[in-house]
Parts: sequence; structure tokens; C-alpha cells
Amino acid sequence: MELVTPGLGLIIWTSLFFLIVLFLLRKFAWKAILDSIDERNKSIEDALKSAERARSEIAQLKNENEALLQEARAERDKILRDAKAAADRLISEAQEKAAAEGQRLIQQAQETIKNEKNAALNELKNQIAALSLELAEKVLRTKLSDRSAQEALIQEYIKDLKVN
Repeated sequence: MELVTPGLGLIIWTSLFFLIVLFLLRKFAWKAILDSIDERNKSIEDALKSAERARSEIAQLKNENEALLQEARAERDKILRDAKAAADRLISEAQEKAAAEGQRLIQQAQETIKNEKNAALNELKNQIAALSLELAEKVLRTKLSDRSAQEALIQEYIKDLKVN
């Protein structure tokens, strides 16, 4: 039974060594261990604070980026509206110019037609006058006294006339 129950001397010496080791550990190692644990806790807290700052900065940058993106979209929409308005204005101006040019060409064509018509009428009047003079001259040369003979002669000359 001696193996199972320790002797009184062994218990005293073991307890004494335990207290000495405990005293030495408390005197020399305990403070260093607590300091290193405190330092470790402090570095973990600093890392957590730094991570939280980084997270808030990332959130702020994300918000700023979203605002810049919104602003860029708004500016893009404004540029597109301005470009569309400018294109519509250019198309409208081109249509107005084309309409004015078309109207000018129509007026010019009408004036040309009117001038050509007047020239044709004058030419026709001149030809009619020349034919009338020629007919009168032929009638006067023959000096017929008979009215029926004059009418027959006029009818014959009319048949012979060729209108140019």
C-alpha cells in the first residue's frame, strides 16, 4: 500500500517545492506572462479598431463612388439630351432651308414659264399679224369685185396656210 499512499515527507517536500515554484513564478514569470497577454489583447483591439476604420472608409468610398456614378449618369443623360436637341435643330434648319430653296426654285420656274408663255404669245401674235398682212396683200392684188369670189379665194388661202 505504500505505492498507493504517499508518505508524509513526500507530501511536505512536494508542497514546499510547489510553493517555491509558485512563488518564483509569481515573482519573475507571472508579470511577464500577464504583460504579454495584455499586449496581445491590446494588439487585437488595435487590429479590430483598424479593421472597423477600414470598413467605414470602404463604406464611405463606396458611397462616394455611387454618388460619382450617379453624377456621371446624369451628365451622360444631359449630354445625350443636348446632342439630340442639336440634331433636331440641325434637321429642322435643314428642312427649313430645303423648303425655302424649293419655294425659290418653284417661283423661278413659274417666272420662267410665264416669260416663255409671254414670248410664245408674242411670237404667235407676230405670226398672225404677218399672215394677216400676207392674206390682205394677196386679196388686194387680185382686186376682185365679186364677193363670192373673194370668199372662195380666202378659203383657198386658209387651206394653204401652214401654222408654224
